[in-house]
Amino acid sequence: MQQLWAPWRMTYVVSEPEPGCVLCNAWAGEHDDRTLLVHREADAFVLMNRFPYNGGHVMVIPRRHVGNPADLPAAEWAALFDLVRRTTLVVSRALKTHGLNVGMNLGRTAGAGIDEHLHVHVVPRWNGDTNFMPVLADTKVVSEALEATWARLRNAFREEAAR
Repeated sequence: MQQLWAPWRMTYVVSEPEPGCVLCNAWAGEHDDRTLLVHREADAFVLMNRFPYNGGHVMVIPRRHVGNPADLPAAEWAALFDLVRRTTLVVSRALKTHGLNVGMNLGRTAGAGIDEHLHVHVVPRWNGDTNFMPVLADTKVVSEALEATWARLRNAFREEAAR
């Protein structure tokens, strides 16, 4: 049997779920470095995914708590997807990606882990990022700490805003 040592997962395993919506709580929090909130605007924000599909996996989230895109006013939908567009640019530049997966899972049946607050996944991809580990060992290796990627993306959003 192969073993993968991942002691940081114990925090998740033994923690009590936080009350309320984890995405709304991240927006309302004062410590973006703790919640891994990378960038915020009036109607939307960018948050690192704590359980990423790949290193640098972020979510672009409307500030308004809605689970259905039809419930988001048109101006807020436009603001959300303008931020998605800019996030793809920032993530690609900062992490030197070869490609990106961008999408939403609407509803629990569609794979949404948080189905009551819609969000758009932006997942960096690199040539060869699917190697033997997920294929043979059913294990994904994320090669950079979330906090280090958060700092790189936070700085990249600030640089993009200054352009």
